[in-house]
Amino acid sequence: MRFSDFGERAKGGGILQLMDDIGAALAGGGDMLLLGGGNPAHLPAVEQALRRAMRRLMEDGDAFERTVGDYDGPRGNEAFIGALAELLRGQLGWPVGADNIAVTNGSQSGFFTLMNLFGGKHADGARKKILLPLCPEYIGYSELGIDGGAGEGLFRANKPRIELLGGGFFKYRVDLARLDIGGDTGALCVSRPTNPTGNVLDDFEMQTLAAAARQAGVPFIVDNAYGLPFPGIVFSPAAMHHDANTITCLSLSKLGLPGARTGIIVAAPEVISRIAAVTASLNLATGSFGQSLALELIRGGEILQLSADEVMPFYRARSRQAAGWLRDGLGDLPVLLHKPEGGIFLWLWFQDFPITSADFYRRLKAKNVLVVPGEHFFFGLREDWPHRRQCIRLSYAQDEATVQKGIEILTAEARAVYAGP
Repeated sequence: MRFSDFGERAKGGGILQLMDDIGAALAGGGDMLLLGGGNPAHLPAVEQALRRAMRRLMEDGDAFERTVGDYDGPRGNEAFIGALAELLRGQLGWPVGADNIAVTNGSQSGFFTLMNLFGGKHADGARKKILLPLCPEYIGYSELGIDGGAGEGLFRANKPRIELLGGGFFKYRVDLARLDIGGDTGALCVSRPTNPTGNVLDDFEMQTLAAAARQAGVPFIVDNAYGLPFPGIVFSPAAMHHDANTITCLSLSKLGLPGARTGIIVAAPEVISRIAAVTASLNLATGSFGQSLALELIRGGEILQLSADEVMPFYRARSRQAAGWLRDGLGDLPVLLHKPEGGIFLWLWFQDFPITSADFYRRLKAKNVLVVPGEHFFFGLREDWPHRRQCIRLSYAQDEATVQKGIEILTAEARAVYAGP
């Protein structure tokens, strides 16, 4: 069977390996310790709020029947979009209306659309790249390009500065001096908090990047799947950023609705109209269930209260707990932990590691612990940087016993690797 160029590239990469591992582990009876995926924790307060929303949906006239029996438009449910625009405008001061918002069937499909709206072949024949000002960056972006052009790939990544913080911690910084927004750039894209590292770009970095994008005449895409205003998993001081040139991407997944696949894009109307056009071609319409469940949470502002009072404190406490277990288990090994500033992951740098992180991933998998090797997160970086083979990502969103046991196995295996054969 002969495939197109797109079909030949549709063989999967890091994100396919990650999701396959998770699916196999869940189907295998629960022996595998899942420290590799992005599934959020099951928080009782959030689940109770969602159960109340479900009861309202069932009891409110024909609301349930309309949710499951009628198509919404390709831009999303009008009531949901209107309520969200009012929340963003009234409580956060963003100058947005309903025509600034589109819903997608999960953030991943939204990023597929955005990356190909601005990257790849343009009408004048030029091939544009998506510039990642900071890497490592989200593994799920890497395979999104339909037309990367002559095997060069859709992305170009900026190597970070590494700031050593003491106490066994470090932090990546955007190397603004090396940032090159050339004529081949179609858009800038960052995640905040950054998946995989838990890095939160500070306000100066955000303002500088936003200004550089405006000056270059390209959009600034900000992935807030874990960030502000909801689910708000941010532990360090950070102001919300949005302007007319920024495309802000939000999600209901990390709040506690990953199965409902509800992504949100806030952008200029000309961007929103194109997203709706792509949605109509790919899906006809957006899924209604997540929007219907979250509608009342948004109308009353409860979504912000849950994020601030329940979601963020849980993950902040869990990140400190998991970091403590790691530091205790690793002892004086030359392993540094990226400063946990948000999100649901920890990122470890194994300095002078005798094996690659891919090898370490396989050793841990053989011991029923799933993590994600760091190689997959440095796509778009042209130079062969050894650091990319010395890092792993792990999640601390699973139940406490799973995280603790997984870290015990991980640290014991790390000690064995450093000790040699």
